[in-house]
Amino acid sequence: MSAITHHVPDAILAAYAAGSLPQAFAVAVASHVSLCAHCRAALEAHQAVGGVILEDTEAMAVSSSLKNSILAQLDMPFTPEPVYERSGIFPGPVREAMQGRAPRWKKLGMGVRQDILSADAHGSVRLLYIPPGQAVPDHSHNGLEMTLVLQGSFSDETGRFGVGDLEIADETVEHTPVADPGAPCICLAATDARLRFNALVPRLLQPLFRI
Repeated sequence: MSAITHHVPDAILAAYAAGSLPQAFAVAVASHVSLCAHCRAALEAHQAVGGVILEDTEAMAVSSSLKNSILAQLDMPFTPEPVYERSGIFPGPVREAMQGRAPRWKKLGMGVRQDILSADAHGSVRLLYIPPGQAVPDHSHNGLEMTLVLQGSFSDETGRFGVGDLEIADETVEHTPVADPGAPCICLAATDARLRFNALVPRLLQPLFRI
């Protein structure tokens, strides 16, 4: 794997450590952290600070009914969640979002494909497959978009992004990502709002492709 040069901003890493990051973005951050030793160490530091804050927080009394309810749950049957290890290009958090299955690619045109892993009112998580040399239509954003490269690389107005790199784009960013020569670029993309395409055809197809 090439050196990772685009990391998770500290504020977003702190929100992830605190458990306040929306699920779509949490998948992207967890996936990047699983690949990036630098951000993994920074996350551990945030978690350590959170632990110290909890230790210094004044204890609060709880009702006996709440205590009894919690203790009763200890006797309930427990089915552990499956643990998804890294498989090929897909880190564990991505495999979890895929529920252990293979990608189900759907064509978007010009060789570009996608697999929507989850989508609701709070955001979406999808895999994107972009052939070498192919561009994603020029667009800006109505919210936040996180794009994690899993295979290959792409370049846009802000720089080049290789395996493990995380691009974060907001309303101020307008770009045209282009897959670099070599292997097809496969990315995990997380958004909390629809993209804002500049060309007419992508705008017309946007409801169909749920982008």
